[in-house]
Amino acid sequence: MIEARHLRVLRAVATTGSFSAAARALGCTQPAVSQQMKALESSAGTPLLIRTGREMRLTQAGEALVRHATGILAGLTAAEEEVAAIAGLRAGRVRLVSFPSGSSTLVPTALAALRAAHPGTRVSLVDAEPPRSVEMLREGDCDVALAFRYGDRGAAAESPAGSSDPAGPDAEWDDLVVRPLLSDRLVGLVPEGHRLAGAGTVAIGDLADDPWIAGCPRCRRQLVDVCESAGFAPRIDFATDDYPAVAGLVGAGLGVAVLPELALESVRARGAVTVALAPRVEREIVALTLPDLSQVPAVAATLDQLTLAAAR
Repeated sequence: MIEARHLRVLRAVATTGSFSAAARALGCTQPAVSQQMKALESSAGTPLLIRTGREMRLTQAGEALVRHATGILAGLTAAEEEVAAIAGLRAGRVRLVSFPSGSSTLVPTALAALRAAHPGTRVSLVDAEPPRSVEMLREGDCDVALAFRYGDRGAAAESPAGSSDPAGPDAEWDDLVVRPLLSDRLVGLVPEGHRLAGAGTVAIGDLADDPWIAGCPRCRRQLVDVCESAGFAPRIDFATDDYPAVAGLVGAGLGVAVLPELALESVRARGAVTVALAPRVEREIVALTLPDLSQVPAVAATLDQLTLAAAR
């Protein structure tokens, strides 16, 4: 095995012409230079130097190794500098995937703070809902996944009404580092002229006779589960996984909906009013990464900034 330290000694001997001069250039002793040259020749399996009195000459093998050593040591120095920059957060990248309402609320604050603190760190952002975002993390397509889950109802895909995951989130995320960020309450959205628009808290069963605006098929299943637990089956007139569209349809008086509070932060619900729901339902917002990735400085800094953004 040829070691980089031995190549540095060989290059110093070739440049200075002697062990003693090489020792002075390297800041070590002559016996240390001699010992490392013996180790290098042993590794190479052939003589690298011809000793003639006080002078040293390279053999053909020695000349070849010195020629390659220049590029090898230059590349190693560049690699060391790049790794040091990444470790010191002067460089590096983080691939972040987030569900849409997280992308429009938590992520901008976190990334602005990260850029201010570590301008050399670059972050890319892609929208994806769980469980797809979790799959991307495991497949190596991202470094941090912003995701959520609905308590004992399991993980859900991002949608106005959420959805359940029969596999259960706890078992699914056992192999991941889970950074809890916040609890996001679900609220009802009703038209301004609705009979319950002025109520402080509304039991979901009180909306049994209203038309509903739901999301994709998976989101619809979650809404049906919640409503059935209250003793009724919802009449779903419209389905869309676009939050502004949900708010617009409710504001136009076409139905009622359930949305996470985080989603409402980036939506102008004209003509619609939010009401608290009973029983209370929350989704837990988390940041996920792999155990090894959590030790990478840029990833750790991103997790920290997401945590701070969620606390504001």
